[in-house]
Amino acid sequence: MGNLKKMILGGLTLILACQTGYAKSPEKHGISGIVRMACGPIVGTQESGLRVFKGIPYAAPPVGALRWKPPQESAPWNEVRTCRDFSRACPQPGGVDPDKFSEDCLYLNVWTPAKNAGEKLPVMVWIHGGGFTFGSTSWPEYHGANLAKKGVVVVTLNYRLGPLGFLVHPSLSKESLLHVSGNYGLLDQITALKWVQKNITVFGGDKNNIALFGQSAGSRSVSLLMIAPKAAGLFHRAIAQSGGPIIGSEYLSPNFNGDPAVGIKMGLRLAERLGCDTATDVAGAMRAKSAREILQAADPKTDIFDDTALFFAPVFDGQVLPENPVAAFQGGRQHDVPIIFGSTLNEGSIYLIHEPEISDEKYRKFVTSRFGDHDAQAFALFPARQPGEAARAIDKMITVAANAEPARFVASSMKNKKSKAYLYQFTRLPDTAMARKLGAHHGVDLAYVFGNMNHDKGYTQADKKLSETMMSYWVNFARTGDPNGPGLKRWPAYESKTDLSLEFGDSVRVQKNLYKKECDFVTQCRGILEMQK
Repeated sequence: MGNLKKMILGGLTLILACQTGYAKSPEKHGISGIVRMACGPIVGTQESGLRVFKGIPYAAPPVGALRWKPPQESAPWNEVRTCRDFSRACPQPGGVDPDKFSEDCLYLNVWTPAKNAGEKLPVMVWIHGGGFTFGSTSWPEYHGANLAKKGVVVVTLNYRLGPLGFLVHPSLSKESLLHVSGNYGLLDQITALKWVQKNITVFGGDKNNIALFGQSAGSRSVSLLMIAPKAAGLFHRAIAQSGGPIIGSEYLSPNFNGDPAVGIKMGLRLAERLGCDTATDVAGAMRAKSAREILQAADPKTDIFDDTALFFAPVFDGQVLPENPVAAFQGGRQHDVPIIFGSTLNEGSIYLIHEPEISDEKYRKFVTSRFGDHDAQAFALFPARQPGEAARAIDKMITVAANAEPARFVASSMKNKKSKAYLYQFTRLPDTAMARKLGAHHGVDLAYVFGNMNHDKGYTQADKKLSETMMSYWVNFARTGDPNGPGLKRWPAYESKTDLSLEFGDSVRVQKNLYKKECDFVTQCRGILEMQK
């Protein structure tokens, strides 16, 4: 541990002395040229006019004694580091191949169209989804080339997942200077944003114009970082696709609610499953376990009908997340940055992919477990009156309660801020195998936002045109904080009194009162209806 401390302190000293910038010539290391960052020189590749750098470390490997610790500075280097391949993904269920998964996973990637370090292009930083349990920046749908060609620098990052990223346990809190545990994955994201602030200029990006965007758990991360004090000033725009700041997530799982007490309960159960609960040093005993053993003990399930499964996600710990997001957003304590927030038409269908038949009893039990004393009204708003309608009813319930209503809530909360909010719904149904089965499902919009459609033959010219339109809105927003621009349908800023949003479907059009009755009901169940007036 002493040697590690010396490395970190030495690295900090070197960072202060480092110069950053593109090398004047590509030298012998590659046609992309050498980039001299704060922590050391790197070389990437050149692809279709872009400079691409993959697998850049933004923090020290969180291994050994650094497991379940806040991320530390990456040790600097002197020799040119080759950054042409994605790093291994963070450990996750099914991630047992050491060539693909590793706890040494805190790396990011950069796509830039800039030819020199002084161009000050807008920067878009992507946080991937996966329920805080799965995911990696190496997945083809997240490759940033097509967005970067629109004139922005694109950054994608890995962060710790599942029990390795979000474990709450008294033994970990006891050894913490702040007496808290969990939220390591969020701290990774914040550290990556600090890396962007320190280094993005050398890639031709503007550190004062950072747009943070993400989908699913990435969307929830973006929303939570809007109320995280440690993230203040690290980004200037926010785009949240299909996921609020944990608000609404309890409709997916009662354990997905951000309550520290629930987090502790999950942590205690994991320690018991690992056989570490009676150890003198519980934290040390758990660190002695392999990542595979921890994941096997956690045994994460994606069955939304199983309310007993362990679930590891951000918690409102009083430090990284000082308060419940309902209170934070309602009280106007979020960062004053413009935001795009939206969802898809069939957000719930993906959770039912292995549920071809849902009985009336199972449907009723699920709805009652989510709405309790309000279940009679929930049955009326999300009805399953005929055989075979239960899946559609639950799909709509999740669409509204876990996604559309939280989006409206956050957008409404911006009324007392200078920055504006823009609300949307994605309804386009591409002719892909997944969409034919699940509709405009959770994640269907990713191919359109990144323009990555070559992996599926079901996309048509109409889909590619819509993708161009969405990328234009997203890039305009990254550049100015306003998605509107020449040749685009006017997207009105959100106001509760008008309740307007933009639909991305077979056409792009403004719509009014999206799921108003259903959203009002969900909001009322949470006791904040007065805020919407």
